Amino acid sequence: MALWRGSAYAGFLALAVGCLFLLEPQLPSSALRSLWNSLQLGPAPPGSGSPEGRLAAAWDALIVRPARRWRRVAVGVNACVDVVLSGVKLLQALGLNPGNGEDHSILHSRNDLKEAFIHFMGKGAAAERFFSDEDTFHDIAQTASAFPGAQHYVGGNAALIGQKFAANSDLKVLLCGPVGPKLHELLDDNVFVPPESLQEVDEFHLILEYQAGEEWGQLKAPHANRFIFSHDLSNGAMNMLEVFVSSLEKFQPDLVVLSGLHMMEGQSKELQRKRLLEVVTSISDIPVGIPVHLELASMTNRELMSSIVHQVFPAVTSLGLNEQELLFLSQSASGPHSSLSSWNGVPDVGIVSDILFWILKEHGKSESRASDLTRIHFHTLVYHILATVDGHWANQLAAVAAGARVAGTQACATETIDTSRVSLRAPHEFLTSHSGAGSRIILNPDKPVVEWHREGVAFHFTPVLVCKDPIRTVGLGDAISAEGLFYSEVHSHY
Repeated sequence: MALWRGSAYAGFLALAVGCLFLLEPQLPSSALRSLWNSLQLGPAPPGSGSPEGRLAAAWDALIVRPARRWRRVAVGVNACVDVVLSGVKLLQALGLNPGNGEDHSILHSRNDLKEAFIHFMGKGAAAERFFSDEDTFHDIAQTASAFPGAQHYVGGNAALIGQKFAANSDLKVLLCGPVGPKLHELLDDNVFVPPESLQEVDEFHLILEYQAGEEWGQLKAPHANRFIFSHDLSNGAMNMLEVFVSSLEKFQPDLVVLSGLHMMEGQSKELQRKRLLEVVTSISDIPVGIPVHLELASMTNRELMSSIVHQVFPAVTSLGLNEQELLFLSQSASGPHSSLSSWNGVPDVGIVSDILFWILKEHGKSESRASDLTRIHFHTLVYHILATVDGHWANQLAAVAAGARVAGTQACATETIDTSRVSLRAPHEFLTSHSGAGSRIILNPDKPVVEWHREGVAFHFTPVLVCKDPIRTVGLGDAISAEGLFYSEVHSHY
């Protein structure tokens, strides 16, 4: 009887609201919505609403700041000005026509640029290449910079990570890198640049973006992404490395973030070898107890990547990388699944997990190995994984969720997740490994972070709410890594 009476009351009230709407059509919709909401006789049942809405709400509940927080973060050493524009429109403005795609590890001409762009646009994959001819690059850069709609942004992994950290007013951020006048003007006021890092001319990087489904001739992009190229000698030689390390003593950071090793691809083998040894020496000069995060980026030189794995990985504490870098790393250093030539669509979670496990087992911290590496933050378009050696990091559940959340907000240029503009595209179910040690996971949007363990390594997986029409894709990986680090806590025995 009571149930019937409640339903009747709700019916009469609904009728009253309807009459009110007819009599007072000018009443604000918010007032009507408030009246209607008051008719709800109890909370909505759990799990109601879209999977995207449920997942976003679950993240918000999970993402908490760590007990011990970073106060001072030092970031180096690649920095530049990104000139962002439509790749197809720039190539058309340069008088180039669509044709066949072909990857070039180094670009020597406009035609090389066109072929490499087509190659990666066809895959919907991100890539970064060095342009060897200074005069031709300068001409292309001038055309790009003056192109209607071209935008100038802070660029370079270090500067982008620094900017992301600087958005938190309680953090002090040091940035070392080649900072010219335009970049200095674009940087957040909260970013401190030592005078030795300032230079008279900016380093420009050209970011050619394309949208999902965008066509050029016979070409159609399966995903939105970007192709990056530059003729950047200062970042290429990591000229600011020594300035960076020498400034740490005065700045006294409790976290160091290093990036820019991929820029060395334009250097000779001899210079690469020499510089890499100097990088390792510089990292070893950083006081014990300060964690060092290394952010990787797109590379094509297997020998250089193999040297980074064997020489640099043991010297750093944490890594950030995407699916292209992860597979190339495994191919370069004879890791698991290295016979796989490329990913076929969404990277298989079990394969990714196997490679992450191998990196930490073969090159990470253990009782028998002099290595500091204990953490890897992996990101791909539709999901992220944080893998950590047990006993060294805390708050990783919040960290992986925060990294995935920022991927959705930054790509859509919104403050919070707008569930109408994002979609859940992660695999509904997956194996955690292909080694025989794997288990089958079925995704639940109400419990979006999945955790599993394998021989002393913890894995935290979460889907990404992918922006349907991204405003800007550049710097997403850097924002993801910065946000993941911001929410991470390192145990004090470091």
